[in-house]
Amino acid sequence: MSNASVHTGRHFLQIPGPTNVPDRVLRAMDMPTIDHRGPEFAQLGLEVIEGSKKIFKTKNPVIIYPSSGTGAWEAAIVNTLSPGDKVLMVETGHFATLWRALAEKMKIEVEFVPGDWRHGVSPEEVEARLVKDKQHLIKAVMVVHNETSTGVTSRIHEVRKAIDRAKHPALLMVDSISGLGSIEYDHDGWGVDVTVCCSQKGLMLPPGLGFNAISDKALAATKTSTSVRSYWDWHDILAANKSGSWSYTPATNLLYGLKEAVAMLLEEGLDNVFARHKRYSAATRAAVEVWGLENLCLDPREYSPILTAVVMPEGHDADQFRKVTLDNFDMSLGSGLSKIKGKVFRIGHLGHFNDLMLMGTLAGVEMALGLAKVPHKKGGVMAAMDVLTNGGALSKPKSAVA
Repeated sequence: MSNASVHTGRHFLQIPGPTNVPDRVLRAMDMPTIDHRGPEFAQLGLEVIEGSKKIFKTKNPVIIYPSSGTGAWEAAIVNTLSPGDKVLMVETGHFATLWRALAEKMKIEVEFVPGDWRHGVSPEEVEARLVKDKQHLIKAVMVVHNETSTGVTSRIHEVRKAIDRAKHPALLMVDSISGLGSIEYDHDGWGVDVTVCCSQKGLMLPPGLGFNAISDKALAATKTSTSVRSYWDWHDILAANKSGSWSYTPATNLLYGLKEAVAMLLEEGLDNVFARHKRYSAATRAAVEVWGLENLCLDPREYSPILTAVVMPEGHDADQFRKVTLDNFDMSLGSGLSKIKGKVFRIGHLGHFNDLMLMGTLAGVEMALGLAKVPHKKGGVMAAMDVLTNGGALSKPKSAVA
């Protein structure tokens, strides 16, 4: 066994999800199995349902599934749309493309706006497409909030305004799987009809929970949807949720973890959580700029607070660089997905994360760039440190409001 494969200390998990799970959450899940039809669980069920509403910023129902984010995508479709319905989607990256493929498997007709994977959703393009749809054949606009494959965050509130300017009745359905709990998000305030999320990103949990936050308009759409559904049916779950239960066996111990994760986010205060992620994003970009490398995201308005996708110089393979990083420093970086595989690596800076974790991450990247003989300039770590120390790292945070 080579020395490079023997490591001490903690593994650095710097992919953009699944993220590091806080010890508080791990301890909260370390509970005996209880009766999921008993009074103790009913109290837990009601608490996590209400707590989740605060994170989504909604007064409407939040439905929690034992599922991945893909399951939550499917639930959003089968509860609101029918086979043959037309939707508008935008190619912002790998996950937008996967959502399109899932919709097409459900026999949904997709009008797919092509993209270059370096920009988010164009509100102007959405508006133009909807204005042309005089017969209102488009039943939903389905977009990704934070495209985890590219480090691009779309301006969802502006997409909502675009739909309104077009005077179009389409539902607005948003994948905020990597955004929720890390980036400003307002389900009710932004007029979102269905928000799709899952547990292993900003919510700081292991994979296993999927979410649908739904509007009154989305709930009304279930009356005309002819899609076959059973496990995903909102009405069955909502009926059981009234008493803190589910219509099938829920993921009991993950719900204990969810209760603790929601408590942690509210203790810090969501505004402080969002500001913290913006600081880490700015510091990471400063390092990338000094290294002389390129950020995949091209529009400063769309820089993701939760990850930075870094373009490798021509002739250098990102996956080989990631291997050097893992072998030498026991640190996992995110890979490039599908058509950008080998072209970018992704630095995750989200969830249960602090200044020293970021500095350790960037130091590992800078050292690995040298070992992998990737052309770069030194000093990126110092540039990031300057952003953190001059950007208010020691300033008093805002008061947390639950």
